Amino acid sequence: MATDASPKFQKPDLLAVPHQPDYQPAIAAAAVEHDGLHFWQFMVAGSTAGMVEHMSMFPVDTIKTRMQALGSCPIKSASVNQAVRSILKSDGPKGFYRGIGAMALGAGPAHAVYFSVYEFCKKRFSGGNPDNHAAHAASGVCATVVSDGVLTPMDMVKQRLQLGDSPYKGVWDCVKRVLREEGFGAFYASYRTTVLMNAPFTAVHFATYEAAKRGMMEVSPESTSEETLVVHATAGAAAGALAAALTTPLDVVKTQLQCQGVCGCDRFVSSSIRDVVRTIVEKDGYRGLMRGWMPRMLFHAPAAAICWSTYEAAKTFFQESNDGNNLT
Repeated sequence: MATDASPKFQKPDLLAVPHQPDYQPAIAAAAVEHDGLHFWQFMVAGSTAGMVEHMSMFPVDTIKTRMQALGSCPIKSASVNQAVRSILKSDGPKGFYRGIGAMALGAGPAHAVYFSVYEFCKKRFSGGNPDNHAAHAASGVCATVVSDGVLTPMDMVKQRLQLGDSPYKGVWDCVKRVLREEGFGAFYASYRTTVLMNAPFTAVHFATYEAAKRGMMEVSPESTSEETLVVHATAGAAAGALAAALTTPLDVVKTQLQCQGVCGCDRFVSSSIRDVVRTIVEKDGYRGLMRGWMPRMLFHAPAAAICWSTYEAAKTFFQESNDGNNLT
C-alpha cells in the first residue's frame, strides 16, 4: 500500500496544496510592500499627490506665511481673520496665490522623491511586517531629508513672493535677484531648520497615518473596499493635524530664515536656530513661536487628506493597469 500511495502524492496537481502554507505569507508580505508597482510609478503617484495637495491649499499657506513673518512686514496679525482682511486690502484675491508658480515647480519633483524614497525604505526597514510603525517613521525621516533638498530653494522663493509688498515681480525675477545679491547659499539658508522640523513632522505623520489607517480598517473590515478613500483621507487628516501642531515653532523659524531681509523682515548673521528663536522671543514673547499655528493645522489636515487620497488613488490606478498587462 505504501508503494502505491507514494506516486499518487507526487502528482503535480497535488503538490501545490502542501506548498501553499510554506510560501504564501512571504508572497503576501512582498505584495503589501511592493504594492504591485514599479519604482517610477511610486514617483508619478507621489508627484501627482504633491501637486494636487499644494495647489488646492495654497491660499491657506499664504495666510500662514504672512502671520509668521515678523519685523516691519505689513502683516503682524494675531488672528486668521485679520490676516485675510489685510491680504485682500493690499493685494486683492490674487494675493492669496502669489508664489504658486514656485510651488508648482518644486512640489512635483519633491513629492516624487518623497514617496518613492518612503516606499523603498519602508520595504527595507519593515522586514515584511506591516505593523512595524518604527520602520514607517524611519522611512518618513529618510524621505523628508532627501525631498527637502529638492523643495527648499523653491519654497524660499515661494515664501518671499507671498509677503505683502514683495519686491519681486515673479519666480524668475526672485531667483535671479537672490543669486545676484545673496548668492546660491541663500536658497538653502533654512535647509537645516527645515530638516529638523520635517524629520519629526514626517515621523509623527507617517506613524500616525499608518496606525490610524490600519485601526480604521480593523473596525469595519467587511467594508474596507468601499471605504478606502474615506479611510485614507481621515487617517491623513489626523496625521497632518497632529504633526503640524507639534512642529509649528520650527516652522516659524524656517519662515524667518527664508524671508530675512525682505519687506523689512530681520536679517540674521547666521542661520542659527538659537539666534532666530531668541529674536522672535524678544520681539513677540514665546507666543511668537506659535504664530500661524491655526492656518498651519488648517493647511496640513486637509492637505494630508488630499495628498494621501490622491496618492492611494494613483497607486490603485497603476495596480489595476499592471494587473491588466499581466493578464494579457
